[in-house]
This record gives sequence, structure tokens and C-alpha cells, in this order.
Amino acid sequence: MRTQTTLIVGANSEIAKAIASEVINLAVQQLIIVSRDTEFYKHSKFRDTKVIKVKNYQEKTINSVVKSIGQLNTLNISKVFVCHGLLHNDNIQPEKRLSEFSSDNFVELLTANTVTPMLWLKCLVPLLSGKQACKIVVFSARVGSINDNNLGGWYSYRASKAAVNMLLKSAAVELARSAKNIKLISFHPGTTDSPLSKPFHKNVPVNKLFKSEFVAKQLIDIVQKTPLDGEVSFVDWQGKSIPW
Repeated sequence: MRTQTTLIVGANSEIAKAIASEVINLAVQQLIIVSRDTEFYKHSKFRDTKVIKVKNYQEKTINSVVKSIGQLNTLNISKVFVCHGLLHNDNIQPEKRLSEFSSDNFVELLTANTVTPMLWLKCLVPLLSGKQACKIVVFSARVGSINDNNLGGWYSYRASKAAVNMLLKSAAVELARSAKNIKLISFHPGTTDSPLSKPFHKNVPVNKLFKSEFVAKQLIDIVQKTPLDGEVSFVDWQGKSIPW
């Protein structure tokens, strides 16, 4: 049996780190990491990991990274985790009302949550198409569900996640014809104890604030159990379907 490879991009998030830590415990798995910050992966446990540090996630950079991955002799990628995501930063907070909507902030969120993941998908598909079954997970969010939006607010974040879901839907239709070995999964991790969600912890029930290690284990199990079916699955941390 050929050793399978897991690729994690945007690998500096807490969930991405937890996924990486789970993967390296599997004897039959190799690991490739792509991140702007690779400090976490200097630990000795990642000594056999291929770590690729990038300055940005512009299309030119992504193309270059994918080409370098394609030159690896041991390449047999069976899982890809695209962990990019932005909810807030020093200049951006989720909008509580329409008057707070900003075109600049929206474009920044759209770039991080929608455009960047789709650029990875665009560049990786030619490399991954073939006989090897490959499951590609893109981090989305339940708030990207149009049907599930009963609270309003968070205009830019909701829209950016709804947009990536629609793009993944379209991609799945194409891949069902041209790359049947690829399965797309749009994943909602729940509220994880991380810098991304920290400002909003007070509104989250204790039993719904998850450790990143828990989410990573749940996701890996979901990926293992999800069949190739020519469709994109929009699921939560329990593996339950979310309405589009």
C-alpha cells in the first residue's frame, strides 16, 4: 500500500494545528504544510513533515506552491484541508447593523474566506485528478447558510461563506464529470476555542465551545466516512448536513 499524503493549507489556525498533530500520529500518512507562520511546525514531532512557508496567498504564490508539491516523488495526496478564514481583526468586526457595512472590509473578508480557498481548488484540481481518491475540505460556517439565517447581522462574513458554498457547489458539478476521484466537503467546525472566536465566547454555551483537538478528530472521522459521490457536502462538526 502506498503511503498517503495529507495537505494542509492556511495551517496556522488552531484547528489546522490540531489536524496536523492528529495526522502525524498515523503511520501510513505523510504531511505537507503550507503557512505564512511555520513556528508551530518547528517542533521535533514534525521533523518528517514537508513545511512550505509563504509570504502571501496571492494566485502567483499558490501556483508556485502547487508546482513545487507536484515535484515531490512521494506524492499521493488523499486529503486536503483548506483552513483559511477571517472573521475579525484589528480593523474589522462583524456588523451588527446595516449602517456598519464597509466595502473595504467586505472585500477583505471575501478575499480570505472565498477567493483564496477557490484559488487553491483551481490550482490543485489538475494535480489531484486521477485514480487516487481525494477529499478536499474547505472551512465554511453555518452562518453561510441562507436558509439558516434567522438572526441577521454579520453581513460580510455571512456573505463570504455563502459565496464559497455556491462556488463549491458549482465546482462539484464540474468535478463530477471531469475528476470523479475528488470529493468536496464544506465544513462548519462549530465555535472553537481560538483567537477567531474569542471575542464571542460569552454568547456560547459551555457545551458548545469546542477544543480544537476535538474538532480535528471529528473532522478526520467525517472525512474517512464520507463517500465519493460527485457532490459537495455541507456538514457540521457532527457530520450532520446543513441547509444551503
